[in-house]
Amino acid sequence: MARVSPGQFVREVRQEANKVTWPTRSETLTSTVMVLIMVAIVATFFFVVDIVLSELVQLVLTIRV
Repeated sequence: MARVSPGQFVREVRQEANKVTWPTRSETLTSTVMVLIMVAIVATFFFVVDIVLSELVQLVLTIRV
């Protein structure tokens, strides 16, 4: 593996960073809101599933044969 000087490394990093297509502020905001909405939906789903499974387990445990 070839050794690169720190200066050369920084220049190459800057060149690569300039090639990146950065999202706009609007795109970032939209993506963030979408992620937060999806997290809320998934959290609610698992909360409901947890309650249902908990009730089922309690029901099974209270049945006496």
